Amino acid sequence: MIFWITAGALALVTSGLFALALIRRTAEDEHPAAYDLRVYRDQLKEVDRDTARGIIGEADADRMRTEISRRILTADAQMQTHDAFADTGKAGATAMALGLGALVFASSAGLYLWLGSPGYRDMPLELRLEQVTEDMQNRPSQAEMEARVPAVAPVTPEAEFAELMEKLRAAVSENPEDLRGQMLLARNEANLGNLNAAYTAQETVIALKGDEVTAGDYILHANLLIAAAQDYVSPEAEVSLRAGLEIDPLNNLGRYYFGLMMWQGGRPDVAYRIWDRVLRQSPADAPWVPSIRATITELAWYAGIDYKMPAAAPDHSEGLSGPTSEDIEAAQELTAEDRQEMIAGMVAQLSDRLATEGGTPQEWARLIAAYGVLGDTDRASAIWEEAKDVFAAVPDALEIVRAGAERAGVLQ
Repeated sequence: MIFWITAGALALVTSGLFALALIRRTAEDEHPAAYDLRVYRDQLKEVDRDTARGIIGEADADRMRTEISRRILTADAQMQTHDAFADTGKAGATAMALGLGALVFASSAGLYLWLGSPGYRDMPLELRLEQVTEDMQNRPSQAEMEARVPAVAPVTPEAEFAELMEKLRAAVSENPEDLRGQMLLARNEANLGNLNAAYTAQETVIALKGDEVTAGDYILHANLLIAAAQDYVSPEAEVSLRAGLEIDPLNNLGRYYFGLMMWQGGRPDVAYRIWDRVLRQSPADAPWVPSIRATITELAWYAGIDYKMPAAAPDHSEGLSGPTSEDIEAAQELTAEDRQEMIAGMVAQLSDRLATEGGTPQEWARLIAAYGVLGDTDRASAIWEEAKDVFAAVPDALEIVRAGAERAGVLQ
């Protein structure tokens, strides 16, 4: 109700301003005859003055007065006609303004009824979050979404491979508790595009492994479910994602999919925070990095953050960057000044990279320990405090960093 009162008041004010402008302009418009009348009357006075001074004769003065009077009568007739139309113009301007105001109000109301949600209750942040949570809980299941999306034709294998697959399926069907057979079946069904059969086999793998199940097993199951639903993260996929991330909270593929789920569920702010960490901690060739880079700027906008895309992370697959213990030992052969400069340079490079791109807990531990070797305990302590915030939700990772802090002697 408050919305409609406010909208109506704004429409009335706008209409009033339009009417005032139109009426004022109509009133201020002066007909040229009004100016002519003032000129002619001044001319009559001038003739009288010239006659009194003897500049013109009485006969000439009479002729001039007659001509000027004729012109005055003509101009006056024009003015009377103008005044009559002016009164009509004022009424027309008022009617036009009222009509324009009615049009503005009607078109605005119609547009709102078409695009808006009349009668929708106010939604403070708390209620909106509750609605998002409710929508997430009631979102379509895996089976419902698979029924909605267009089917993808499976890959047609070569005859020899097709024969092997038939034998594998038969063997697994006869011995469903064969773990290796189920693992092979899940992988090869996925390669053929038979994703439903693939994630069904992977479910069996998880059940057969029992306590030995890994984070990768759960994330693979979620991956197959998501692929089968064409990038939709269903409640069933969420269960596997949560199970995998509980085992390995730093699994980047799992975190990527969890962020995707939040994005699809109406929480772009949460998705942004997750993907920002994943992007900074992933190698440049990770398959999820292009997708994050294509979307994270939009997510940051929704989160109210002026986002600057980080540079592509280097590939650290050949080993951790930064000074190793061997580097530091080799430096002992140098002079004290050269040794200090070399170690400080390597430490600075690692520090800059972790600050801009993020890194693994092992790299954080190495950086803290390196500052301890350099005797810069203040810097080591500051980085340790920062690491406690970064890895607060990942106890196993925090323990790795804690070991570096112990070596640096900065634990309190």
